[in-house]
Amino acid sequence: MDTARIKDWTSFHEVCKEAMGFPDFYGMNMDAWIDRLTYLDKEDEMSKFVLSKAEMLLQIEVTKTEEFKSRVPEIFDALVECSAFVNRRYVTHYQHP
Repeated sequence: MDTARIKDWTSFHEVCKEAMGFPDFYGMNMDAWIDRLTYLDKEDEMSKFVLSKAEMLLQIEVTKTEEFKSRVPEIFDALVECSAFVNRRYVTHYQHP
């Protein structure tokens, strides 16, 4: 994920939409972001990634993190927090189907 292009919330969601292959109707908010990443095991064409149950991991490479955090700390913190939330939700779902 090219963080150099992220200047505000709109550009954050545009970068994520492009990197993850989210659909045109992606909600461009963190609730929609969480939903899209939570259900990567579904073949619903909501992302260009589909994980098998054996994979259970999508590694997102975030470039230039120090600059990103310095430039837009609120967005950086939200990305970390929401990524952790998605991971917890995903693990809980597969540990307790």
